[in-house]
Amino acid sequence: MAMVFVQAIQLGPEEISNLWNSIQFDYTKTVCSSFVVILVSILYFMSRPRGVYLVDYACYKPPLSLRVPFSIFMEHSRIILSSEPKSVEFQLKILERSGLGEDTCLPPAIHYIPPAPSMDTAREEAEMVIFSVMDSLFKKTQVKPKDIDFLIVNCSLFSPTPSLSAMVVNKYKMRDNIKSYNLSGMGCSAGLISIDLARDLLQVHPKSIAVVVSTEIITPNYYRGKDRSMLLPNCLFRMGGAAILLSNKWWADQRRAKYKLLHTVRTHKGSNDKSYNCVFETEDSEGKTGISLSKDLMAIAGEALKSNITSLGPLVLPPSEQLLFLLSLIGRKVFNTKLKPYIPDFKQAFEHFCIHAGGRAVIDELQKNLQLSAEHVEASRMTLHRFGNTSSSSLWYELSYIEAKGRMKKGDRIWQIAFGSGFKCNSAVWKCNKTIKTPSDGPWSDCIHKYPVYIPEIVKL
Repeated sequence: MAMVFVQAIQLGPEEISNLWNSIQFDYTKTVCSSFVVILVSILYFMSRPRGVYLVDYACYKPPLSLRVPFSIFMEHSRIILSSEPKSVEFQLKILERSGLGEDTCLPPAIHYIPPAPSMDTAREEAEMVIFSVMDSLFKKTQVKPKDIDFLIVNCSLFSPTPSLSAMVVNKYKMRDNIKSYNLSGMGCSAGLISIDLARDLLQVHPKSIAVVVSTEIITPNYYRGKDRSMLLPNCLFRMGGAAILLSNKWWADQRRAKYKLLHTVRTHKGSNDKSYNCVFETEDSEGKTGISLSKDLMAIAGEALKSNITSLGPLVLPPSEQLLFLLSLIGRKVFNTKLKPYIPDFKQAFEHFCIHAGGRAVIDELQKNLQLSAEHVEASRMTLHRFGNTSSSSLWYELSYIEAKGRMKKGDRIWQIAFGSGFKCNSAVWKCNKTIKTPSDGPWSDCIHKYPVYIPEIVKL
């Protein structure tokens, strides 16, 4: 700059005038170029997807008074089904092989002999679970109810009027312009459907916060008949729920958020009749309502999984795995349709796996198909053992288990995968935003030191 100044004072008036004219011409071009660059930058930042962050979440922990040890469950079954010893024996065999432990819980109405479900007791269970997780979520995040822009509640089998989402709005006196959604009938995968819906809403509306509540209300759906295909859910489903806070306020919530949402992939096989009917709410021969599970369920789940990972693979797998998968696909299509398909190594794409704890068979099948180690499915097995099948909320108990074990590090990638009636297979991919310290509260706080536990193939009762 000094040399330029020295050179400038040596110029004559005519040279200075010519230089000024030249600078004015370049100045015009510079302004125009800068305007174009700024305009393109603005359009780029406005059109790119907004980051969606999981600030925190809370899981419901039932009181010990609602525990249902195997002995109590079977005693109730023998009294209620006293004229159906074969149905009692069937439930005993299921429990022995279920992978559930002695600490799972059922709602108060199911503890009566016979069970006493009603609309009032179902609402009481919903309030007990949902209000508990909402209170915990607000306490953790320091977010006020009136700050919430979107509320999504999913509960598959209990859909009262007013809706559960309206119940939450009324309880917490949320804003008049809150956008609320109530999803029902979508099965155990509805939690990830709610996450996908929240992501779409947050992509459209800047500076917004969404709360997702996932639960299943057991009280009105406890089957009281003797049909074996409908007795199976009684043995597996238990109380549970979770509330998740999502935000797109990157300047305010990016640093404190636990995870960033990378991808959601949804697969729906409902166009196939077998898939549509494999999990079906219906009445038995005596007119008693229950959920019928088809014997083809695991095969249908396997096909849905294949479709889902076909869409998910290109988004998350390294190029080497994508190439091997592509060559395998071409080989099967062109040369030999009976050629065994190549299963990509998803362990190269994820550090943690949260597989829906729908039952021991579900976890076994996915571990086999995805070639996962015992440690990869540990969170799913321990969640099933401690809490049972809590439906759409089970994925959050599994994530909480990984955190409670102190295994979640910054940069770790998590794959949540769930199955639901219809038939659906849904995935969500998260990236850990920061190394997470072992929480002092949560559903595992008083028992994490006991886990993992050995779960035998058959527990003799």
